[in-house]
Amino acid sequence: MSGQRLILGFDFGTRRIGVAVGNELTASARALEPLPARDGIPDWDQIARLVEEWRPDLFVVGLPLNMDGSESVMSTRARKFGKRLYGRYGVPCEMADERGSTHEAKSIAREAGHRGNYREDSVDGLAAVLILEGWLADREGLPR
Repeated sequence: MSGQRLILGFDFGTRRIGVAVGNELTASARALEPLPARDGIPDWDQIARLVEEWRPDLFVVGLPLNMDGSESVMSTRARKFGKRLYGRYGVPCEMADERGSTHEAKSIAREAGHRGNYREDSVDGLAAVLILEGWLADREGLPR
C-alpha cells in the first residue's frame, strides 16, 4: 500500500553497489553494507538474502544522469540493473535521479572525519541513503 511501503534503494556502481533501506511512513532511510560487484554484476545470492530479509515493496535505483540531464553509459547499466531486480524478484523498481549524490555523500563523510580513501572506506551506502531519501522527499513534495 502506498504511503507505508518498505523500500530498498541502490546506488549502482561497477565495483560496489550501495544499499539503503527506508520506508514511506518516516520518509527516511539507513545505509546497509555495500555489495561488491564485478564490472557492475552483483552477487545475486547476496541480493536474494536482502530481499528475503527485508521483503521490500519497491526498489529504487539511482539513475546517474549527466549534469545536463542526458543519459550516460552508466545510466543504461543502472536501468539494466533495475530491470534485472524486477525480473528476478517481481518487485516494482523505480529509477531516481541521483545527480550529485556521490559528491554530496563524500562531502558529508569528509565533514564526519573521512580521510578520503573511498576505495577502502566507501560512501556507497550513504549515497544510497541520499538517493532513497531524495526519492521519498520528491514523492512527498518536501524540499531536498
